[in-house]
Amino acid sequence: MISSRHIMTWRGVGLAAAIFVFVFLILPTAIVIIMSFGDKRDLVFPPTGFSLDLFRRFFAEPGWTQSALLSFRIAILSATLSLVMGTAAAIGLARSRFRGKGLVSLFLHSPIMIPGVAIALALYLYLNMLGIRNNDARLILGHVVMTLPFVLVTVSAGLRHIDETLETVATVMGAGLFTVFRRVTVPLLAPALTIGWLFAFVTSFDEVIVSWFLVRAGHMTLPVKMYSSIMFDISPVLAAVSTMLTGLTVFACIVMAAMQKKEA
Repeated sequence: MISSRHIMTWRGVGLAAAIFVFVFLILPTAIVIIMSFGDKRDLVFPPTGFSLDLFRRFFAEPGWTQSALLSFRIAILSATLSLVMGTAAAIGLARSRFRGKGLVSLFLHSPIMIPGVAIALALYLYLNMLGIRNNDARLILGHVVMTLPFVLVTVSAGLRHIDETLETVATVMGAGLFTVFRRVTVPLLAPALTIGWLFAFVTSFDEVIVSWFLVRAGHMTLPVKMYSSIMFDISPVLAAVSTMLTGLTVFACIVMAAMQKKEA
């Protein structure tokens, strides 16, 4: 029989291992954040002083700001389109029974399982075959493919917490399908919809591989510009950009955690 002393010892070992792994994973990000506030025009660690010069350079250089605005625009539009399509697909899969339902669900979730470079190459060839040359349209379509599964998973999880009898009662009382969806389903799904949209937004904003294949010359998203900067000219502004992206991701995670707590 295992004594309480052994149990406490193993708990201590597990806690120490968890702390080690957490520090190991978070340390590179922490180093980059510290470097972004340095007072040198190069990436130096540890910094010799405190300065916001790298952040000022980011907003002063048109190339960085244009890429950031493009990423925000593409992420907002693709997340919104994914939310509409993913919500419709989730409700259809959850509220109906038909032959091949499992295959349809697997197909819609497949972008999570297929390597990103394979999807990127397929999208590149397919969009070129269709003759779609507009940069925004190419990126939005590509990002919707990558973000739709995250909305589908999130909304499907939210639907499982909704009592279907509420929708049935509303229908019996004379409400139409659209009224039931707008007045009953959407309010109950609001936390899941918000979380799904945020997941899609963050995924789209951080997407590199698909954007690299689909982006047109001179119209790079922020992650693609960061990757290009690393490949051809390591700019210290990268540290400031990484810090801001980390802050954006942390903010999105806090909002999602708050929404999940509200849903619970």
